[in-house]
Amino acid sequence: MGEGRDGVTVAIPVRDGGELLGRTLAALAGQTVAHELLVCDSGSRDGSPALARAHGARVLEIEPRDFSHGGTRNLLMREAAGAHVALLTQDAEPVERDWLERMLAGFELASDVGIAYGPYRPRRDASVAVRLELERWFTSLAPGGEPAVERLAPVERALPAVALVGRRGFFTDANACVARAAWERAPFREVDYAEDRVLALDMLRAGYAKAFLPAAAVWHSHDYSTLRQLRRSFDEWRGLREVYGWCEPADPRSLARGLRGELGAARRDALHAELSAPQRLATLAAVSRHHIARLAGAVLGSRADRLPPRARRVLSLERRAGFAALDLDPATPPLDQDLSE
Repeated sequence: MGEGRDGVTVAIPVRDGGELLGRTLAALAGQTVAHELLVCDSGSRDGSPALARAHGARVLEIEPRDFSHGGTRNLLMREAAGAHVALLTQDAEPVERDWLERMLAGFELASDVGIAYGPYRPRRDASVAVRLELERWFTSLAPGGEPAVERLAPVERALPAVALVGRRGFFTDANACVARAAWERAPFREVDYAEDRVLALDMLRAGYAKAFLPAAAVWHSHDYSTLRQLRRSFDEWRGLREVYGWCEPADPRSLARGLRGELGAARRDALHAELSAPQRLATLAAVSRHHIARLAGAVLGSRADRLPPRARRVLSLERRAGFAALDLDPATPPLDQDLSE
């Protein structure tokens, strides 16, 4: 596998992408780097396959029942012609014309980089709560604004998965690029959720580095209702429990501390923006609703193994009833290997 491969592919899983898919495809059409465009559609009824073909994409079509987050991305990787495969979701729109160029530059930072990813920027109509959440998280990954490379020393590759919760293990395939050679050693796993976190863990343990590229940004944000935010957070934290075994603290002190931090950031942002007193109050109320729903989803999701399947389905935005804990802790330390040689 991989013989004769060259160049870069941009690959997107799609289902009923609508207007946002059109914006993503238009942004890709203006990129400064020539690329193959590959789409895998899983049963769209809104004309997404035809729209993708009109933008020059090669389109794979699968049945909805055959879609999985890990399996479908493996299919895209196998079908892609490029030695590097940039991955987007249908609603992740590159901000700049040189997005792909900046993403590929991540592999020049070090010879052992196997995966690279960039930040999400909130869309112009995003709520204050969503904007603050995204800006704070992605700024924390590279506070100085420069690219950051993460790798595990050989002695760290046997660390339990839970030790890599947070920045060191974070990766998103909504805005990413994967080196084919690295994927051939550590492909996506056939999992229902958090396939990108699992890939990062496997890559790091295989001796590859991951690069975070602050300048390779996409417009990508969701403003959910309070209930949908709770359900989205339930899915996310269930994934963290499945992948890392992480259980969100639920004691009142921890919950209050987290909410106070979010409200403090919102208050500072509102003051910096010189909002009026009524506007500041409305902002703080919206941030409170958002983060109370998020914390509730986090507490429930990270205890999803204790809930009956029916309750998990009701709480899940994806309507997923299952819970599948992954045993990602290596039985023996991996061999010391320097991939930079």
